[in-house]
Amino acid sequence: MSDSASQEEPKSAQENEKEDKERKPEATEVNEPIENPQGSPDSSALDTSNSVAEEATNEIKSQELNMEEQPSISTGSVKESNIEGSKNIVVRKPAKVLFDVDQTVLDSKIEQPWKKNLFEILEVRAQAMQQKITAKDNQKKELEKKAEKKIPKDNLAKEWFNTENMTLNTRVYLLDKLLPTLVVGVEKMLKQVEKKKLLTEADIPTKFDPINYLGEYLMRNNPYYIKGSGMSGYQRVMRDVTEDLKIHVTNTICNRISKMKEKVKEKQKQRESINEVKVKVANTRKQALQEQFNEWILDPNGTIPLVVIQNVLHEFFQNPDFQLEEYCKQLNITDSMEGRLNKMEFIEYISSYIADFKSDMFEELLKHLCHCADEFREVIKTDMKRQMFVELFLYCDRGKVGFLDRQRTLSLLEIFYDRSSKTLRSLLRNPRQWPFIEFEEIDLSEFWGDMDSQKHIYEDFDNLLLETNKLLSEKHASKTQSKLSENSEDQPKHDKHRKSSPPEQQKGTTAEQDPHKILTEEQDVEPAAEPGLYSESIPAQGHHKESTVRQGTLRGSTTERSSRRGSVAERSHRGSVIDQGSQRGSIAEEGSSRESTGERGSRRESVAEQESRRGSIAEEGSRRELTSRKGSRRGSRKESVIEETYKGSTEEQESPENTIPEESPENTIPEEQNMDSTSQSREGNILREIKKSREATPFECIEEEEDTQEQTFEGELSMIAEQQEEEPLSNRNNLSETAKKEVQKDKACEPKSQKIEGKPWSGELLTCNWKNNAKCEDEEQANLIYGNSRFTELHSIIRNIQSYKEMKGRSGFNGISFNLLQFVQLLETFVGEDAPLSVSETLTSFFKRGYAETKEEKMNNLEEARRNTSRVRRGLLLEALFQMWDYDSSGFLDLKEVDELLYTYKDGMEKESMKTAKLHIQFPKPQPDHEVKLSSKQFQKYIELVVSELRGHEDQVLDSLVEFLMTTLERTHIECLRNSARRKWLHQIQRAAKTSGVSLKPVYTETFKALTQDAQAHGNKMISAHISLLEENQLLPYRGTVLLRNVACTLDDAPLVLNKVLYRDMKGISFTVVDEGKPIHVPQVQHHGNIFFWNDSRKKTDQNGSFLALPLQDAYMRIFGVLAVDTLRDPQKINIFLPHEIRFYQGVANVFSTAYHYVHSREHILHIVITGISWLYELTPNITNITTYFIEPSPEQGADYVLRNMMVTGPLGLTQIHKKTPIIFRKTCIFRDFLFKCTDSSEVVLASVCGENHIVIPLRERTGEALGALDFNIGRSKMLLYRDFKDLQKMMKVIQAACYEILGELSGEIEKKHVLEIEKMGEVQRAGVLFFRIMLQELQESLQLLTSMNFVSLLLYENEPKSLPHRRSQELEANIKLIRDILTGAILFIHPELEFSSDLENWDKCKLYVNRSFVERICAFDPTAKHVQVNLKLINEYLRDHSRIDVWKFGNTVIEYLYHWSHICLALTELNKKQNSAFTPPLPSKIDSSCVYAKMPGGSSLGNNDTVCQRSGTYGL
Repeated sequence: MSDSASQEEPKSAQENEKEDKERKPEATEVNEPIENPQGSPDSSALDTSNSVAEEATNEIKSQELNMEEQPSISTGSVKESNIEGSKNIVVRKPAKVLFDVDQTVLDSKIEQPWKKNLFEILEVRAQAMQQKITAKDNQKKELEKKAEKKIPKDNLAKEWFNTENMTLNTRVYLLDKLLPTLVVGVEKMLKQVEKKKLLTEADIPTKFDPINYLGEYLMRNNPYYIKGSGMSGYQRVMRDVTEDLKIHVTNTICNRISKMKEKVKEKQKQRESINEVKVKVANTRKQALQEQFNEWILDPNGTIPLVVIQNVLHEFFQNPDFQLEEYCKQLNITDSMEGRLNKMEFIEYISSYIADFKSDMFEELLKHLCHCADEFREVIKTDMKRQMFVELFLYCDRGKVGFLDRQRTLSLLEIFYDRSSKTLRSLLRNPRQWPFIEFEEIDLSEFWGDMDSQKHIYEDFDNLLLETNKLLSEKHASKTQSKLSENSEDQPKHDKHRKSSPPEQQKGTTAEQDPHKILTEEQDVEPAAEPGLYSESIPAQGHHKESTVRQGTLRGSTTERSSRRGSVAERSHRGSVIDQGSQRGSIAEEGSSRESTGERGSRRESVAEQESRRGSIAEEGSRRELTSRKGSRRGSRKESVIEETYKGSTEEQESPENTIPEESPENTIPEEQNMDSTSQSREGNILREIKKSREATPFECIEEEEDTQEQTFEGELSMIAEQQEEEPLSNRNNLSETAKKEVQKDKACEPKSQKIEGKPWSGELLTCNWKNNAKCEDEEQANLIYGNSRFTELHSIIRNIQSYKEMKGRSGFNGISFNLLQFVQLLETFVGEDAPLSVSETLTSFFKRGYAETKEEKMNNLEEARRNTSRVRRGLLLEALFQMWDYDSSGFLDLKEVDELLYTYKDGMEKESMKTAKLHIQFPKPQPDHEVKLSSKQFQKYIELVVSELRGHEDQVLDSLVEFLMTTLERTHIECLRNSARRKWLHQIQRAAKTSGVSLKPVYTETFKALTQDAQAHGNKMISAHISLLEENQLLPYRGTVLLRNVACTLDDAPLVLNKVLYRDMKGISFTVVDEGKPIHVPQVQHHGNIFFWNDSRKKTDQNGSFLALPLQDAYMRIFGVLAVDTLRDPQKINIFLPHEIRFYQGVANVFSTAYHYVHSREHILHIVITGISWLYELTPNITNITTYFIEPSPEQGADYVLRNMMVTGPLGLTQIHKKTPIIFRKTCIFRDFLFKCTDSSEVVLASVCGENHIVIPLRERTGEALGALDFNIGRSKMLLYRDFKDLQKMMKVIQAACYEILGELSGEIEKKHVLEIEKMGEVQRAGVLFFRIMLQELQESLQLLTSMNFVSLLLYENEPKSLPHRRSQELEANIKLIRDILTGAILFIHPELEFSSDLENWDKCKLYVNRSFVERICAFDPTAKHVQVNLKLINEYLRDHSRIDVWKFGNTVIEYLYHWSHICLALTELNKKQNSAFTPPLPSKIDSSCVYAKMPGGSSLGNNDTVCQRSGTYGL
């Protein structure tokens, strides 16, 4: 086929040349009549020119097609022939790849330029012809215009226009074919008749025949043969009439063209109208955006940061209800505050994204913009507070050490909190409680057994919540009763009043009824629903009466927020129902902000609260013992006076029924009137330290200054209280509901103020530039090293080390000091979001006066800062030295080689000191070849010990030693380049583990990529590789207790190797590597005899190559798998691995092991979190959802770290896990930056966004830095009840302890311990029960702290006097049943044989089992042991009738402990029975669908049944 194609090529070229020559005379012949204007009439010339142009065009097209077809045919023929000749060749792109091309084809390609020349000539000729035709047409049009001017139109011809359907076709035919000539002929005939006077002289004979004349005229002027020189005015009008009539003739070209033109005109009009509407809509939208621009607070230049608007649009596009995710791809969000938008730019920028929006979507966008404008004000207000706190930190950090003392800071917060008024304390958060103090700082008995609601983070939160709900229900009941009486007695008057009442009042009444109906129906049924009911009842009171519990959370609507955006007084007078009651309470409290201890200790209780407080003798005794044993490190409980009155409508405010009677001091508890001595002593120590520091200053009149400052502080606090109580009660009482709503509407219509509480915005956001304030010691020390010429050879290595650190800016919590990020976050958490800026200013001034350090403390801080700096610098230098020494990137150094080089330091004079240093370090176990390998950490520790033994300053000695080792090591340039490339490949493996979203697939991919790239670049080899992991052999144990399963391999070997199993009784050296723990290299596998080949079809003669097997070891140097590399696919018969390649492959195995365990540690943590969330959801129904985040390096080069959304647990307890987990960037979270605040500072963050409150708790690594965060969304309630708040703390403490244990074991820092028997079954099973095991241990430790009197008082509870009111007696019976059932359930765990005994039904005999050994056996009980056989169904019958709320209300520590202990034992026992199905976590790497749901045991689950894991937790209410 290639030969025929080559013959056709010259033939086609010759034919083209002949056609070109023939075309030239034709073109000249065509041009002649065009150039001669007198040769023919105009119409014929036009037709000729058109036909010539069409013929020329057709010829050119045909020539082009012929020219293009010939080479394509020849090329295709060549390819087909080649493919037939060689069938083994695989061509991926046949259109571009040619094999064995003939010379004729190449010659045809060389002759291609003639085609270009021909096309150029034809193009010039065609353009010349077209120009002549166009000139001819223009000349004709000009002649017609001149004729029209000379001969006027005769409108008489318009009478021919008639659209009657019967004669339309005939009339058109006559007008088109006959009448134009006939009318002119008749006209001329009549002129001849008139000329010859035939009409006047009728009798005169004549030869003139009109018919003959007319016939002759028609024959002589036939338009088909003769073209007239011109047209009369009558003919022109007739021609126009004819054209108009042709339009009305159906099924003709003119008719169809006219219809098409009409449709075109209609569509054009429609487009014009649509464009007009679009323009009007665009203008209307621009006006709306222009008005909306005024809602925003602007910088001094009148602009808004671009990144803020981008965040607004991004948040709107991310809304799943709108389905606008495609628009997010168009947003390129900046990460700086440099870009600004004025009004016009703001309008144009938003308009560019909403051009296709419908009206409904645009309205939603406007609502979103208004809401974000209000949220942005809150962001700026919070940012102003943070700027104050940053300046405060810099002021207090006089030594510029970068940290402040933590205990001193907390003590000052406690003093400020105690000296504040009650109204101010309702806004602040108690610094003596979590999250200000850590879990480890709380006594174990207090953490698990303390049920005093006064220790809530918000003062008297539970009491205020219960009393407010009670008052709301009473109000609703009174309203309902009054309405019923009015309807029955005076229905006409009621109807008349209803008609005359304003519509606003009717709406308000209707709005108030629904929440109260819900409350009255459900409040007595289940007290757990109280927070939700309370949150629903608040809006019915009006915008100016928000309660303390909900203050600052309901920020949904614009009108609500606008009504709260006034001055401090306007904000504070809408504070809370409780605050209003307290303002009307006592004059002494309003007058002074200093309260005595007795005033703060006294409190009033409602009747229901008194009854619940009065417990039993056992309860009181246990509480007194716990209180006496606490020894609290945080201070005492200071309970403020509760003076609460409910404020409803005008009539109800004056009614005395809505006020709570004041309780006498006799009913107060004496324990709660006194402050803890520890807190008082700490406050005294702080004040004494302040005095000492001021005595050292050279100021005079210090005593007067102290008095003045104390008075100033007291005055500032009282001023804040007065601002919050500024509006008189009489003014508020005299306003009707209608008037209040009108005032509120007027305020909503007013333009927004450009100030935040009277202060303008500077235009800067600390949130966006927060990284600039974070001090990175590594970068500072690296820059100092770059400027030191002594370490020039290490500069490039240190730059690479710094570039590989991708998660910077996080602060580790150490429990001793606060850095800038942590200090600012702590004060922000203390102040809260609802407190005005004046509170932050007062707190700042108080800290400036109160935070004082002694001279000794300043010196210690400076020394600590110097040690930190030296430690960071030392780490950088030694890490760079290690990488320079380890030029093959093996990850280890030979101790013998290190010692040989160290002993030559100073010509061996320091050899003895170095030997002494080796005595203080524990080296790893030597390898089978007696080689001791040092990792990077071990090498650094060894060098540091050597430096400590040498004489001189440590920093100077270290610099000289590093310089000596650096200059002594001899490395070629090629070795340095090879080391740099290999470090980069190893870093990609580590990065893949951190960015995988808990999946091993990217780790496998990067591992094989590093191996193949190094083999090609530094070994010139083609390799194959696979990874096999050890598994327990359960199916065929006679073939060995363990097996090796190939879990990953290179792509070409997948069909032969993947998922295959290697047993011990098979050939192979992999188990030898497992047993010996060292690499084995087989240079020539064909001569070994003990190599197992996975490809059975390979001939023995083709089994040539090298094989290398390397062990995979964990942190304890235990082998868990094998990495195998071979060169069987390499075409070279002999291609062995060189020593530097083997060492690099060892480094790959080491890095892979680290990455493998990193991914598994995150898997185990997710498993623990799922278990903890399951436990919490069964106890706390008031959490909306829980979201789990992990920290990862950013996919963008050089960017900040990101947060990956791993899973979301909804209100039903279903945990949704996505396969493609979403990533959250910092630059998209200006309005939701609380997540990054938590991970930056590693502290708990309390935030409110879009009316919903969040508690964000960090998951910490062992270094104190955050590895992730849990976001608890508690809805619109300000805070959880104290019961739920304590359960949340318990869950987080256990989860954090489990994380520490998992991370410590995987890193080798702590030894693995198995407490329960179920933990010995495997790592996955252990992660599934670790949460319950740690909680079980903590409860056992807490039970050991109890005394025998705790149990005796509990057993004597049923001896309470029976002569009690009916309600009290019912409560007593319920408590007795609770005690018996909980104790019986615990006894059945310890004594399962009691199930078959009659003592179980007799309580007097059953309680005898509660003896001295009862607690000891509980603390030693293992519910997963093989010998434990308990009746779970029977125990569950005793426990299921008692909810968590009943146990909490009873308030006994022993019952609290045993309740949790029994349920944990039940959960562990159930998990032990379901070992195969209850432990596999549904992680992203193990699911096939888009998402999967985790569900409790026994419940149904959504998604793929094969990948669903049942949650390990059982609690029932």
